[in-house]
Amino acid sequence: MKMTRLIAASVFAATLGLAAASAEDGHDTPHPPREKWSFSGIFGRFDEAQLQRGFQVYKEVCSSCHSMNFVRFRNLAEEGGPSFSTGQVKALAAEYKVKEQNDVGEDVDRPARPGDAVPPPFPNEKAAAAANGGKAPPDFSVLSKARTYSRGFPWFLIDALPFVGYTEHGVDYIHAILTGYEDPPDGKETPAGTYYNIYYPGHLIAMPKPLSDGQVTYAKGANGEPVVPETVNQYGKDIAAFLAWTAEPHMMARKALGFRVILFLLILSGLLYYVKKKVWAKAGGEVHGLQPELHKTY
Repeated sequence: MKMTRLIAASVFAATLGLAAASAEDGHDTPHPPREKWSFSGIFGRFDEAQLQRGFQVYKEVCSSCHSMNFVRFRNLAEEGGPSFSTGQVKALAAEYKVKEQNDVGEDVDRPARPGDAVPPPFPNEKAAAAANGGKAPPDFSVLSKARTYSRGFPWFLIDALPFVGYTEHGVDYIHAILTGYEDPPDGKETPAGTYYNIYYPGHLIAMPKPLSDGQVTYAKGANGEPVVPETVNQYGKDIAAFLAWTAEPHMMARKALGFRVILFLLILSGLLYYVKKKVWAKAGGEVHGLQPELHKTY
């Protein structure tokens, strides 16, 4: 009983500590609002059209500062991703230049090929830091996994549940940051080189507002109108979904495999239960059949 009370007290103290730490780390920063994503849940799937739009936003806006060192052009044609055609991937790659050495060891520029990684905007991290106020912009490859936030108790327990869990912290955070630029409140000073963002911890962020309405022109539908609105909110959703894919390009294959494994285990459990019933039913019958002889013996 004493041990149970001690464990319960320890858990309660840890819970209070986590909640206090979460509140302290947040600096009164509101939690990013939860968005609806096509890839959430165990049956979620990436929206190919959204991923293609997200790549367009990255190419036209974000690629001037942020790299994607772990993404190769050929990945854009893989199943479960943006699913560009082979011809589209070759055309996209040819728009970039990569350096290689010629036969005499000189550095020359050539058009990128599908097997090349997406070229970074700066030659190295020091050059990136020098061009961005002393700090290099983060690589986009796994950003949706690297950026997250704590929702505190008891939500972090609910988020861990397998069927109703919440794993889209990163993409919600990215979308919130991109749409969270506001004018600072009265009395709030923003030092030179910083900008006010309601969802950024401390509210002062060094990145200028990257998106504005109508900045990226999307493909038009049959009626000549954009399929989705060309707004900051939509741009933020599209690039966040694209970064979810770059961080986990085989997510759909993993979910499909997990579903098959669960189905297999359910069937196996049913078969094992049936075998157990048959075996023990037979064994029970043999024991009951011996009981009269045992009575005669004793």
